[in-house]
Amino acid sequence: MKPFYPAGRQTGFPRGTQYTPVPNPVFGPLLEDIEDTAELKCTLRALWLLHQKKGYPRYLIEGELVADKVLLVGLKHLDAPPADAIRRGMKKGVERGTFLSLSVPRPPDGPVPQLNRQTGRRGNGSEGREELYFLNDEGGRKALKMVERGEGNAMPGVPSQMHRGVSEGETDEPPEPKANIFTLYEENIGLLTPLLAEEMKEAEASYPWPWIEAAFKIALSRNKRSWHYIETILRRWATEGKDDGESGRHSREVPSEEGLMEYLRKRGKLPGN
Repeated sequence: MKPFYPAGRQTGFPRGTQYTPVPNPVFGPLLEDIEDTAELKCTLRALWLLHQKKGYPRYLIEGELVADKVLLVGLKHLDAPPADAIRRGMKKGVERGTFLSLSVPRPPDGPVPQLNRQTGRRGNGSEGREELYFLNDEGGRKALKMVERGEGNAMPGVPSQMHRGVSEGETDEPPEPKANIFTLYEENIGLLTPLLAEEMKEAEASYPWPWIEAAFKIALSRNKRSWHYIETILRRWATEGKDDGESGRHSREVPSEEGLMEYLRKRGKLPGN
């Protein structure tokens, strides 16, 4: 067994290590029932990869999973080729109900899967196909339906999403973790509860990332270390507009503290409650 010592030092997890929210059933019924190593490792890695996605809808593409260095290395000890083990692990995750999958055609001139929005069909075998994976929670089910309907930015470019394997000139070091709403909260406000995590996950999928960062900065500058206060800023910007060209309506750029307090009082949510 290879011990886990970052940077060759026997210090365990270093200070500032980031955390990824994981559904509680993963540590209960799923941990009890999963016997296949490929399914277990694919489940944990897919949860992490989904959490790294920005915007909405969030999903994983089979191509990025079978090219993922962590999975390729982590499953190389099995009898089957790692890519086949990854496909098997994800298939079992879908059969168990951990994930949802959607098969879409892949154009012959590129890796980006697309739906035929005119016919509503998903193409034919001659085009090649790509499997998309969604977490089987409320957000994932909504995301799958959005992709099926071809709504919103449902098919972003694959290269920007893919976590490719190590190539010449790259190092074995893991990529720098992306900033996320959970990191902002824990570094500036406090410990994250499961209930707040769900609310913040929805907010991260609903609002532009610059808005979220700006709302945190405003709350901290006013010493209002409360998620309700930050969420109220985001809601006000969404309904009244923000003068940065990112919303359809425009009014004041930063809601006044008095206005926010009044907004919270009307809804029975004062900061800190």
